[in-house]
Amino acid sequence: MGELSMRESYGRALADYAALNPKVVAVDVDTSMSTLTHFFAAKYPERFFNVGIAEPCAVDVGAGLALGGYIPFVNAFAALLALRSLEQIRTCVCYTRTNVKIAASYAGISDFKDGPTHFAVTDIANVRALPNMTVIVPADANEAAQFVPLVAEYEGPVYLRISRGNTLPVHTLGAPLQIGKGILRREGGDVTLVATGSMVGRSLQAAELLAAQGVNARVVEIHTIKPLDVDLLVESAKLTGALVTVEEHAKIGGLGSAVAEALAEIHPVPMQRVGLADEFCVTGRTVEGLLDHSGLAVADIVSAVQQVLKRK
Repeated sequence: MGELSMRESYGRALADYAALNPKVVAVDVDTSMSTLTHFFAAKYPERFFNVGIAEPCAVDVGAGLALGGYIPFVNAFAALLALRSLEQIRTCVCYTRTNVKIAASYAGISDFKDGPTHFAVTDIANVRALPNMTVIVPADANEAAQFVPLVAEYEGPVYLRISRGNTLPVHTLGAPLQIGKGILRREGGDVTLVATGSMVGRSLQAAELLAAQGVNARVVEIHTIKPLDVDLLVESAKLTGALVTVEEHAKIGGLGSAVAEALAEIHPVPMQRVGLADEFCVTGRTVEGLLDHSGLAVADIVSAVQQVLKRK
């Protein structure tokens, strides 16, 4: 696992980047010890705004700061931002194209011990449907850190999805990274694994197991769910003739849905989706164990590839 959790890497990167850009401010909802914006607050208390346990208010405060010329990062749990604050995100951020960055922490089922009320398993579906919203899902701690300046300097609303814990390291800090452009993580010609977030590392592990079975899997990371890198997806579909999407999100409305929507119009191929079932997840003892229990194990990815290859 990575040395830092994704949330710690993000928190430290935000504080470090703020030294270079005085327009960056942070808004939190009395969760700075969880989102780890306390690193920012310690360095720049005059640029840190704790609005209390009031996620909709935090989004509105962020909108006001953006209209005042600042670049606000609004920090809270993803489950609450994508549900309780969705109206404010829609109306005060997306509709008005306000330059607010929504830093959604504890995403997916990474808050393994707190149960379904704290899991964010439909957040990508919720926010990617909003016009003017850019949706970014880093794969590991290094990538989360590298996205901070890119998101800050990107004009317009951004939803940045941050995991609570560690993820398998896949990204070398300083490697090329561009909003809206996916990354080819592994060459292959038999099938394409299209992964996002915490599942990129597991997909690379699955590809190694498949190689031992004589299946050469291409692995593509899609960190930007919206705007989607359709060109890379179509290239992969034409090359391998079959795709498997892998995500720590409900199968409905997330990466798998976005990829299926795009390819159905341009170059449809047999496709399988690995994601969370249409049900509430249980509480777990560890995030790794809960991922395995919820159908996101490496073996589940391998099984999905075996199924889709039968349909080529």
